[in-house]
Amino acid sequence: MKLELKNRQQLLAVVAIGLVAVWIGDRLLFTPLGAAWKDRADQVAKTRKDFVQGTQLLKREQTLETRWQDMAAGLLSNDVSAAQSQLCGSLYRWAQERRVVITSIKPAWRRPEPDHATLECRVEASGNLGALTQFLYDVERGQIALRVEDVELSSRDDSGQQLTLNLQLSGLVLKPKQTL
Repeated sequence: MKLELKNRQQLLAVVAIGLVAVWIGDRLLFTPLGAAWKDRADQVAKTRKDFVQGTQLLKREQTLETRWQDMAAGLLSNDVSAAQSQLCGSLYRWAQERRVVITSIKPAWRRPEPDHATLECRVEASGNLGALTQFLYDVERGQIALRVEDVELSSRDDSGQQLTLNLQLSGLVLKPKQTL
């Protein structure tokens, strides 16, 4: 019986040592290898996705280049005074076409980046609802690429026939690339 008990203890000790060895192997070998394998698989998937996007971008290069040329044609002139006169002239022309009275235009330059500048413009105009909506349409769809930042309409009379429009616009000016 003593012999049996000793064999059982040896068997339990061997099993316990085996379990500890498997646990240590898992912690030191299998888990890190599994994590590395998963990271590598994620990296391969990301690289494949980037490759597909790059290939699609190359296929669309001509279309994108044409679209950029169309958009760049609507940018404001990179000369400060020319850009201001271009913007103000367009605003006055659209106002005249739509029978809108512009009471003030206040342009201001913002230069957030070295390769471009932003011409912000505050416009105050008055007219009836139809004329002001057509004027806003012209601003949005005109030849100059402008962004409407803020629009505020208020009534000047009790019947709401005469409205005042406060408009905040911005136009992009790209500076020419420096050649070395």
